[in-house]
Amino acid sequence: MTEQQVPAYAIAYLRDVAFGADIIQYMREIDGTFGAFGGEFVVHGGRKHPMEGEWDGDIVVIRFPDYAAALGWYESADYQRILPLRVQNSTSIAVIVEGVEPGHTGTSKVDQMLSNSPRP
Repeated sequence: MTEQQVPAYAIAYLRDVAFGADIIQYMREIDGTFGAFGGEFVVHGGRKHPMEGEWDGDIVVIRFPDYAAALGWYESADYQRILPLRVQNSTSIAVIVEGVEPGHTGTSKVDQMLSNSPRP
């Protein structure tokens, strides 16, 4: 059985964004950093309704074809060049996370966790 390629996501939670020249430049240039890596926005701010806890920021989610592409984009010279424009003008946390295969269920994760845990 061959392993199926699963998407990966770059997710950022942004607060206290100083919307000025640096952030505008960052937003104008970020799309140009996606090309070789197949990145595309799937969430970029937008309407939200907090369901649990305090929510005082915005979410950005960028989808990539796979984990290697997401890491490659983040570590690329083009993205690293503009990254300070965001981090110096906002409070943020960011993560690259691997997605799941089509048909994934909560039960599949439980089965995976149980198969990887030591038995008493």
